[in-house]
Amino acid sequence: MKDTQAILQKLRQVPLFAQLTDNESSCIEGGEEIGVKAGEEVATEGEQVECFFVLLEGEMRVLKKYGNQEIVLAVHKAGAFFGEVSLLLDVPYVATFRALQPCRVFRLKKDPFWKLLGTCPSVASQILRTMAARLRGLEGFSSQREKLVSLGTMAAGLAHELNNPAAAARRTAGHLRETTHNLQDFACTLNQQLTHEQWGILVNHSQDALDRASHSVPTDVMNQSDREEALAQWLENHGVADGWKLAPTLAGADLDQAWLDTLAAGVPSAALTDVLGWLEARLALNSLLEQIEQSTTRIEDLVKTVKAYSYMDKTALQPVDIHEGLESTLTMLCHRLKNIRVVREYDRTIPRIMGRGSELNQVWTNLIGNAIDAVSDEGRIWVRTKLEDNSVMVEIADDGAGISPEIQPRIFEPFFTTKAVGSGTGLGLLISYRIVADGHHGEIEFESKPGDTRFLVRLPITPPVEKGAAAFLGVS
Repeated sequence: MKDTQAILQKLRQVPLFAQLTDNESSCIEGGEEIGVKAGEEVATEGEQVECFFVLLEGEMRVLKKYGNQEIVLAVHKAGAFFGEVSLLLDVPYVATFRALQPCRVFRLKKDPFWKLLGTCPSVASQILRTMAARLRGLEGFSSQREKLVSLGTMAAGLAHELNNPAAAARRTAGHLRETTHNLQDFACTLNQQLTHEQWGILVNHSQDALDRASHSVPTDVMNQSDREEALAQWLENHGVADGWKLAPTLAGADLDQAWLDTLAAGVPSAALTDVLGWLEARLALNSLLEQIEQSTTRIEDLVKTVKAYSYMDKTALQPVDIHEGLESTLTMLCHRLKNIRVVREYDRTIPRIMGRGSELNQVWTNLIGNAIDAVSDEGRIWVRTKLEDNSVMVEIADDGAGISPEIQPRIFEPFFTTKAVGSGTGLGLLISYRIVADGHHGEIEFESKPGDTRFLVRLPITPPVEKGAAAFLGVS
């Protein structure tokens, strides 16, 4: 190292090396001082870790990517050091370090860094304490981001699911307005054509038609087409104008030619077109109201699903229905499951467990979301439940490519991810593990081979007495 004494003098101005003795000065051998231009990166998120850095002059911005957005985590000033998290965890750089202004940096490569830790106890102690604090801060921040991702997933799923019934209700409301006007027009015309007795016949027949419509059984397309064609022919034979427009509604109400003959016999033939127009409008009106009711019921059900997913208006520790949580999670992820077959194998006899429903739903979101990524929008996902001793076992399985053996031991490590930079925090499985293990005294494990990956979550029905509810407060 060139000018070792000059660099050592600079380093001793840094808090990390303030207590460095002359005997320990050899621990910085192998390092070098470099200049960094404004805007230049000394380490980039996702790249393999190479060095440990100490900022001697200038300012360095710490950035982390989430999706297409870069978040500023911190601004390091002269005296700060960085890169130790990735070196000690043996993961790619967890953030990008970019110079805000021209900087001078002391750079120490991997092997000399490990020598530094082994030969300089005072330096090692500060590095480890700082690393622990940074991990807690970064993990807490990323955990909140994970929760926001879950919230975004829920919002995207809800928006997608709400769109169909809302659009259907809007279209139906427009048809309803038109049908109501038609019904009023026919009624005004018929008041001049029908006697009180004939009105009674029409009203009775219309009520019978509504009853038939409510009990009609859906038929296949060919049979329905034949019925509509037969009714259209009857209407044409009886001089009903535009009878082909009326035939689908009449056929849908399970009306036939014999029924129409009976109605036609009770009203003037000159009024038959208006009579059937009024009848068709009333049947259509009833059908449109049912469609609006179905759409609004669907919207109401979705709102209930959101409340079930987020456990709104409920206490933290409570009896939790595992199946309700799994189903609400699948509903929230429905927009990502279009071409994926979900196989449910539930044991409906399992009891509720004591737990935090919203946190468990975050676990299901992480595991099912990973399974969706694994099958690449096609394939199958299995969601299974069963009772094992005094625990509930939930299994999320997929037939994707599997997790390669070399990375399996690391998937629960903090910040370890196989996804592209910005696509994942590397904390989803770690957070799931802590929710299950620390928060619910359960277990989470996995087994994987090509075409068969399974995550198994075991949750005790009742938490251990000695830990109690206080343990739940440790999971945020």
